Amino acid sequence: MIGSRRVRRDRSGRYRLSLSEPERTLLRSLPEQAKDLVTEQEPLARRLFPPAYPTDDEAEADYRRTAGASLLDRHRRSLDTLMDSVDAPGLDEAEAHDWLDALEVLRLVVGTHLDISEEFEEVDEHDPRLAHFVVYQYLTELQNDVVEALSAGLPVEGTGAEPPDVPEPDLGPLDGLSTPDGLEGWL
Repeated sequence: MIGSRRVRRDRSGRYRLSLSEPERTLLRSLPEQAKDLVTEQEPLARRLFPPAYPTDDEAEADYRRTAGASLLDRHRRSLDTLMDSVDAPGLDEAEAHDWLDALEVLRLVVGTHLDISEEFEEVDEHDPRLAHFVVYQYLTELQNDVVEALSAGLPVEGTGAEPPDVPEPDLGPLDGLSTPDGLEGWL
């Protein structure tokens, strides 16, 4: 299946899956393994919970209390959706979005395990991590297929809706000020 799109949007708006049995087997097992790792304390899941306020410990702790559980629940729900629907012939739009999130979770966990960065790293065929790199690449390609399928449902030239009316800002005391000499054309 390498090179072909595994997820396609059909005329009814559903997303058809074209997955081989080995792919389905992998997509059944990976989310189950990842669910145990998807916690804020698990080092392999650190990229799933990036700091929102890296320079403010108090704000970061408050964010973790308020948003951490919600984010954790969303990731776990998405992994469950992937496991529950992998044998279905197709997905509805909400399931396709959950797949997108689940695939990102899996990629981040596997990528963290492999210490993948933005710089490309050649992998030797004798590298014991080769199978993990292949899985990472597969998840990346499948995620791209889901993005392309979801994009196929978007209007070609926007929605045709008029932009909302935005009122002019009230400049208050700034209204009527002249531009300082030398700054004409800059503002």
